[in-house]
Amino acid sequence: MEPINQHKGIIYPLDRSNVDTDQIIPKQFLKRIERQGFGQFLFYNWRFHEDDSIREDFSLNDPMYKDATVMVAGENFGCGSSREHAPWSIEDYGFKVVIAPSFGDIFYNNCSKNGILPIVLPRHEVNELLEQAKEKKVSIEVDLAKQQVKSDHGLVSAFDIQPYHKDMLLNGWDEISVTLNYAEAIDQYETQKAK
Repeated sequence: MEPINQHKGIIYPLDRSNVDTDQIIPKQFLKRIERQGFGQFLFYNWRFHEDDSIREDFSLNDPMYKDATVMVAGENFGCGSSREHAPWSIEDYGFKVVIAPSFGDIFYNNCSKNGILPIVLPRHEVNELLEQAKEKKVSIEVDLAKQQVKSDHGLVSAFDIQPYHKDMLLNGWDEISVTLNYAEAIDQYETQKAK
């Protein structure tokens, strides 16, 4: 995974609450085991008609957001089942950061394990970002080391993150990488155990 320290990107506003993982990536696309290639199916039932033609009325299809890398959403984003394909599809589509007032617990953890920075901000600040980004392109700077976000329209806000998740994202580690940091101690243990 790529480390995240600072990220500057365009906001995509998804002004919906209780977006579950089946809405993020519908079940019919879960047949693959590799992590790539899921971005094209992100929000599939919202982005496309049944005949696979593009829905003009869904905001992510608006050309204004084609380069967006920061998603701002409503409460309880990523609720529902624990499918890891949900953050895979978000990351593969090109989003690096997701901001919401709250997240589904498993989804939040899966984001951190898969190179996406989930940020919890107060509802009124999320609303401000959503309203600004619906009107025009809004750029936001995220500084993970300082745990701060700044929009180009004046919002400055601090956020909390667990040290474990912060270290993983700052270093670009997945859980295997974290384990490999203890490779020497593991080898010593295995050597002693074999005696």
